[in-house]
Amino acid sequence: MSSKMTIGHGGFDQDNGIGTSSPGDNTHGLSEEAAVKPRVPTPTNDVLDPLNWSTIMKYNIIAIVCFFYFLLTYLTTAPVPSFSLLEKQFDASYNQVNWSFGISAFGLAFGPLVTSSLAETYGRRVVTIVSTSTAVLASGCTSIKGQSIGQYMAARFFQGFAAGPAANVGLSIINDISWEHERGFRIGLWAMSANIGSVLGGLLGGFIATVNQYWVAYHVTIAFAFLLVWEVLFLPETQYPRTVVVEYERQRGVSEGDSSLDIQRTKKLPWLNIRKIPGVPHPKPWETLITFCKLWAYPRLAISVCGYIFLHYWWIVALLTMIPAAYSEYRIQIQGLFFTGPLIGVIFAELFCSGRLSDHIVTRLSQRNGGIRTPEMRLWLGYPGALLSAVGLAVWGASVQMGWHWIVGQVALFLFAVGLQAGNTTLTTYIVDSYPEHAIEVITFYSVVINMSAFIVPWYIYDWTDAVGYGWCFGTQAIVCAVCLPVTYLILQGRQWNKPIVLTSDEPRNGLQMENIEPEKT
Repeated sequence: MSSKMTIGHGGFDQDNGIGTSSPGDNTHGLSEEAAVKPRVPTPTNDVLDPLNWSTIMKYNIIAIVCFFYFLLTYLTTAPVPSFSLLEKQFDASYNQVNWSFGISAFGLAFGPLVTSSLAETYGRRVVTIVSTSTAVLASGCTSIKGQSIGQYMAARFFQGFAAGPAANVGLSIINDISWEHERGFRIGLWAMSANIGSVLGGLLGGFIATVNQYWVAYHVTIAFAFLLVWEVLFLPETQYPRTVVVEYERQRGVSEGDSSLDIQRTKKLPWLNIRKIPGVPHPKPWETLITFCKLWAYPRLAISVCGYIFLHYWWIVALLTMIPAAYSEYRIQIQGLFFTGPLIGVIFAELFCSGRLSDHIVTRLSQRNGGIRTPEMRLWLGYPGALLSAVGLAVWGASVQMGWHWIVGQVALFLFAVGLQAGNTTLTTYIVDSYPEHAIEVITFYSVVINMSAFIVPWYIYDWTDAVGYGWCFGTQAIVCAVCLPVTYLILQGRQWNKPIVLTSDEPRNGLQMENIEPEKT
């Protein structure tokens, strides 16, 4: 395809100042560099192609996805400041109540395994709506008075299970509507949503718990109900048979806006689609679990995900669950205010040193590399992220151990959050850039591992701090983050890890279901 035809096919993006975002837009004024830069993935002339939708529609979809992902982590931390109330309600210890955090994370790990194949087969929209509906019901069950701690934990598990698709299905939606050069910023927003949810849950949960612990559950239920209405009214289907449409246009020389392709897709699908979407792979329900096991054989994915999660992300779970215990002498609402530092850190990081900075770094490095982008270019942002988080961990642990002024702890949590946001953006954009054709599979892998790790932390962190103190506990975490994580990034710079993912579902992709298209009419 020539550069001229690529422009006519919506080959450049208005959001980045290098072209238009829908078919048929005027390309006058494009720079020479933009005029020869092809878009990835392959553009089409189809008005039903999510990549050709308006900027307003795209960012409405991104807002829905980000709010869903925000609630995924918000629901886990909102009850944290009310742990003392839950101890009295269930006549349980702090350690036992802390397990309820891990149980919800356990549910978050299973949700993506169940919904990944369904989202590929029946579409992102129907899976998202059903999952949100289930989350509304499960969140309501956590507020039932008179239940046992076992029943409460069961409700928390299903609450997490229902919210789990916000990770893999949500990021797949962002991938569906984004060009390659936009992923850094948009995935940064998505990652920021989860990090803000983690800390804002504790902040607001502290104030709401001053009423009682039941209102903590009520307001989460209301938030999921609002999200459900938003999805039903404004979330279109984004699963798109790109391989089929690109091949159809290539063979027939389709002009802009041509809709003669007789195959239901995106906005032409039923309002709540319950049939298999034509023109896309239809994996079996159990294939997600099989794929998850197979992906451990790909070093680039396994090393990057496990390196970030167990050397960096783990410690935010430890921090958030131990804040009430570290500041137990303060009232509940004051304990909630101690989540302000990491909240400001996450927002600061995304505004100044995360998604857009990642895109800028890749753009500059690709210019030096003859215009060729590589996923490894995303890793450079991870080094300062690891060092900032390490400083934050060491200072916070020492501030609690030595009884320093609370503002020192807030600065430390701010630094940790800045590094965490940078690291999360680095990891997620790196794995999606590495395997864009398997975005939902790699994000499912990431979601399962990260939530299983969050399930493990509450079972040991309380005993660890009790045995060695906050200084040594979080100081050890700082050493691990500062030393081991940069080594992991250096290892990933080697091209020997570039092993393409090949799955059973890839076999029919090249000639995917062309039988669903009617023969060209004469």
